[in-house]
Amino acid sequence: MIEKVHFEIGETAMTIMTDGKYLKEAKDAVFDARAIIEAKINRDPFFGTTYDPYEASKNDEPLIKRMCHASVSAGVGPMAAVAGAVAAYALERIYGLGCRFAVFDNGGDIAMCADRDVLIGIYQDDPRFSELALLIRASGGMRGICSSSGRIGPSVSFGISGITTVFADDPILADACATAVANNVKDATRESLAEAAESINEMEGARGCLILCGGIMASCGEVPEIVPAKEGRATSVWLPSRA
Repeated sequence: MIEKVHFEIGETAMTIMTDGKYLKEAKDAVFDARAIIEAKINRDPFFGTTYDPYEASKNDEPLIKRMCHASVSAGVGPMAAVAGAVAAYALERIYGLGCRFAVFDNGGDIAMCADRDVLIGIYQDDPRFSELALLIRASGGMRGICSSSGRIGPSVSFGISGITTVFADDPILADACATAVANNVKDATRESLAEAAESINEMEGARGCLILCGGIMASCGEVPEIVPAKEGRATSVWLPSRA
């Protein structure tokens, strides 16, 4: 049976939606991912503070190396990918156990695998775009849907978008790229948003992006279908049968 749980630890605010038999392993993986990242920061505090691309060292854990690789690909600091990294690590743990439906939503940065269609609410602060959701079609693999905002949430953004969402097969890359694209949204004009959206083309591995800012919507690349969301300004994930 599909269950949905939410828990918070430190900066992690994780909602997990999956078969109940995988929940314990999923939660354990979240704690393991945090421990890996915290250990890296303890050894190398600069890793946790820099906003610049950061090269991995040969002794780093694979998760840290992936954060660094995403950092270089997107042109941001490695911690820009931290939420996606925790979600991805946990997803990959239970995917390896045979799970084929799971959504890890770490404060708007999502790692998922879905063998059925899923709706993901688009959370932002503009009533002109209220009650919208992304319709994510069923597929066999893992993917990332990660967001950054200059107006909502505690994460650092140097842009002004209401929400910038990036789609990629790798959630860690999606998270870093969402920060990078959002940083490029400097004013709420069609030209500025189009230029920011097109910057996704320079980030290898990213599939597409969606930007909402100042009543304007811009997109580039592969973007899921946007549909009305009957659950309102949801941060939630739900199945279309409930829509």
